[in-house]
Amino acid sequence: MFELSDLPYEGLEPYISAHLLDRHYNGHHKTYVDVLNKLVVGTEFEGLGNESLGDIVVKAHNSGSAGRAIFNNAAQIWNHDFYWQSMKPNGGGNPPEKLREMIEHSFGSVEGFNNAFTTSGLGQFGSGWVWLVYDEDAKALKVVSTANADSPLLTQGQLPLATMDVWEHAYYLDYLNLRKKYIDVFLEHLLNWDFVLGRLEDAGVL
Repeated sequence: MFELSDLPYEGLEPYISAHLLDRHYNGHHKTYVDVLNKLVVGTEFEGLGNESLGDIVVKAHNSGSAGRAIFNNAAQIWNHDFYWQSMKPNGGGNPPEKLREMIEHSFGSVEGFNNAFTTSGLGQFGSGWVWLVYDEDAKALKVVSTANADSPLLTQGQLPLATMDVWEHAYYLDYLNLRKKYIDVFLEHLLNWDFVLGRLEDAGVL
């Protein structure tokens, strides 16, 4: 059975209000969990749990239209779990020194990364996600965007490191249609560089 994962913090105020966090987490995220538990009844995925979400996302996606509903909900659970971990109170700003060299190699500077991330976030038309990934072929960091429920899990050789939700429900209650302001706040005050660093270390990249 799939479960709503615990948030890794009490809150993210003043940058994400308690009201927005509650609606996003207990409303949108929880709904994906509830719907997926109903959809998998009688399928090969029945009886599996959150630890299998990544595999389910890929398998359901590869099954085409037959697995579309399961893919959408499983992927959105995985994406949201990753999004919550990509933020922390007192986050953002400059990355740890161990990570800075890789960022400068990949983007020229921390400012170059911020510009690439912002451009991708503003350029994602409609609903979707912005990701910082490690590209195994290029041996460098990249910023990519995906539409709707898609993620780098579907692209071979891309290791997701952090994500920002740019579906309107992620920011509208606090920032209305000012997506740029939300992106700035994410980069300056919320991005969890420790999570990024840990992902790279666990993968043996750093």
